[in-house]
Amino acid sequence: MRHFHGRRRARPLLRRTAVAIAGTALLAAVAAVPEAAARDQGSGPSGGGLSAVIRYTENGIPHILARDYAHLGFGTGWAQAADQVCVLADGFLTVSGERSRWFGPDAVPDGSLSSAAGNLSSDLFFKGVRDSGTVEKLLAVPAPAGPGKEVKELMRGWAAGYNAWLAQNEITDPACKGAGWVHPVTATDVAARGLAVSVLGGQGRAVDGITSARPPGATAAPGSPDPAGPDPAAAAEAAREFFDTTRYDMGSNAVAFAGSTTANGSGLLLGNPHYPWQGGRRFWQSQQTIPGELNVSGGSLLGTAVVNIGFNEKVAWSHTVATGTPVNLHQLALDPADPTAYLVDGKPEKMTTRTVSVRVAGGAPVVRTQWWTRYGPVLSGLGAGLPLPWTTTTAYALADPNAANLRGSDTALAMGRARSVGGIQDALRRTQGLPWVNTVAADSAGGTLFTQSQVLPRITDELAARCSTPLGRATYPSSGLAVLDGSRGDCAPGSDPDAVQSGIFGPGRAPTLRDAAYAENSNDSAWLANAERPLTGYERIWGNVGTPRSLRTRGALEDVSAMAGRGGLTVADLQEQQFANRVPAGDLAAADAAKACAALPGGTATGSDGAAVDVSAACGVLAAWDRKADVTSSGALFFDRFWRKLTANTAAKDLWLVPFDAADPVRTPRTLNRAAPGIGRALADTVTELGAAGIAPDSPLGEHQFVVRGGQRLPVGGGTEALGVWNKIEAPWNAAAGGYPEVVHGSSHIQAVGWDGGRCPVARTLLTYGQSSNPNSPYSADQTRLFSQERWVKARFCERDILTSPRLKVVWPRERR
Repeated sequence: MRHFHGRRRARPLLRRTAVAIAGTALLAAVAAVPEAAARDQGSGPSGGGLSAVIRYTENGIPHILARDYAHLGFGTGWAQAADQVCVLADGFLTVSGERSRWFGPDAVPDGSLSSAAGNLSSDLFFKGVRDSGTVEKLLAVPAPAGPGKEVKELMRGWAAGYNAWLAQNEITDPACKGAGWVHPVTATDVAARGLAVSVLGGQGRAVDGITSARPPGATAAPGSPDPAGPDPAAAAEAAREFFDTTRYDMGSNAVAFAGSTTANGSGLLLGNPHYPWQGGRRFWQSQQTIPGELNVSGGSLLGTAVVNIGFNEKVAWSHTVATGTPVNLHQLALDPADPTAYLVDGKPEKMTTRTVSVRVAGGAPVVRTQWWTRYGPVLSGLGAGLPLPWTTTTAYALADPNAANLRGSDTALAMGRARSVGGIQDALRRTQGLPWVNTVAADSAGGTLFTQSQVLPRITDELAARCSTPLGRATYPSSGLAVLDGSRGDCAPGSDPDAVQSGIFGPGRAPTLRDAAYAENSNDSAWLANAERPLTGYERIWGNVGTPRSLRTRGALEDVSAMAGRGGLTVADLQEQQFANRVPAGDLAAADAAKACAALPGGTATGSDGAAVDVSAACGVLAAWDRKADVTSSGALFFDRFWRKLTANTAAKDLWLVPFDAADPVRTPRTLNRAAPGIGRALADTVTELGAAGIAPDSPLGEHQFVVRGGQRLPVGGGTEALGVWNKIEAPWNAAAGGYPEVVHGSSHIQAVGWDGGRCPVARTLLTYGQSSNPNSPYSADQTRLFSQERWVKARFCERDILTSPRLKVVWPRERR
């Protein structure tokens, strides 16, 4: 058999042979491929090189076959580079702290690996991490607190595969073709990227505050008074907004159905993550197979060597962004003689420093000092709304336990090897690597699982009550952000006996629901994972209880509870739910809004500018709208613009006649207050806005919510967070470009998975933005076209399905040494 090193080539002979060979013989032959390839290519241990077999099927999805974890990592790194080399190289530039050198200090990163406002602050942070040897130290920590041997081999192989692709192929993506900043990477670089993902919800969101913190007097004029401390009431609201998951550029829906609700007694899972459509936080599809050891298919975050969400023969899982607050603050009492020393139990303790030098394009290196404490880095604030000034008496340090968590890939690998929802739970218990997500899972035996098994600082309500500063007494109830008295040693978070890392909750404390008829999450807290079996009794840092749910959560719970009650569910029902595009806000308010519109004297309303506007045409549009966000829905765009304006300027207490009731959380609040003064103003402003853009009130949504790929305009269904649509789509308004001309985040790697008693799972998937960010790739928009048409990809999991694909192409990449 000929070997094709680094080139894709159709294998008609292999395909014809696969069709002809009986099942048992076929599987045996395929299982022998990695070993035979390794022998023939000298890629075993004696040869010193790595290799893999990659079978590509429809939509450029690779099925990676390897003999061990290092070889599997090699094939994964190669295949990711082939699809995403420029995005990957950009991310490695970020974690090496070299963006300012190549792109200038003031340019803005894509936000995929931190919230840094500019390249300079990003570089100062990540260069500090690298200079301090943080990644190397974490790699040296023995498992289970540190990464296991298999994951280290995967990272080593991934780096080798990425480098081999760079060495053996020409880059065609215009984003980095011929760029000097694309270069080989090491396993440490891969681990550094993993650490950046781990701290996305903590240090990664505080990069600007960490890199800008200065001791008092460093920038102020001599004799200047200390700045005022944060106002507790304002800080409470700022913290609530900062940690509000509905405001993130990531979110998700996921639901698992038990066998009692399905047609055949097996479980079902629908995963619908909402992630960015561009940049380094995209998903990428693959199947990873080591015969007899691992066989898993799903989506990986770019730069990771594992499947993060997916399925195997027996179990499927997805993740949703969780409400747990992954950090806390320690308020430091400073030494009166030295503002860079702080007191703990009356004894001064000197801060440590990280002096970081960053190379800058066209200028001298920038050198800055960062200040660190036993709790973590000193920072000047959390976002723009929560300043934390460093005065002569007080400073604040950020504690982020995920800064010591390099176990995320161990968790993903362990879940990929699980055989049931119990196995998923055990994988989470053993590895404890998920930094900021929940897990929802279903298995072939009909089991379901929801669990918020994430890495959180061990802040109990008792500790917060005993140790909160006045600032913390305001922020903890509002957001779960504890501000503890750093001057007391007994105020440090303790440890649970089942925790693999000091200072975090053990998995036994995580809100968990097993074997409910359905388990669902849409980024609200664990409270209503199942509305009939509420979860309570967890500490505030995990999330809230008895508070209003988002419209997306309410709509999802209405949908999935009705599905469970109906029973007889199949994968087709999951597919229908994904693209139902029901607008819960419309069901609640459109009819009343139409009546309020029709009651306006003379059909006119006063806009924000004081002008009278004829809104009479809008009344009928709202009444006739089908309450969906399909591309053909007339009136959906009008309601979308109207609803955003109304809710932005009208408090919930003034919007609804029936207020929120914790005893009826899915159905309240409800009944639009037709007398709310904001209704007329929002109607007038919407009519004016659309009229100025030349958009008719009854224009179908798809004419104005779309993306352009390869010069082709593709209409996109779905809707924004405020509307509560399951199929979430977030797109900036640009009237001059036609409305919503590009999706920035929303539905991404969608999977609908079940089982039918056979050897292969029944799975349908869709990667909404395609496998490749290279516009020259045939896989840069093929699945976007499918998404536009609400069509799915039939997953090829079993060997017979892979080898009989009409689009089968086989690649046998290897290191060349």
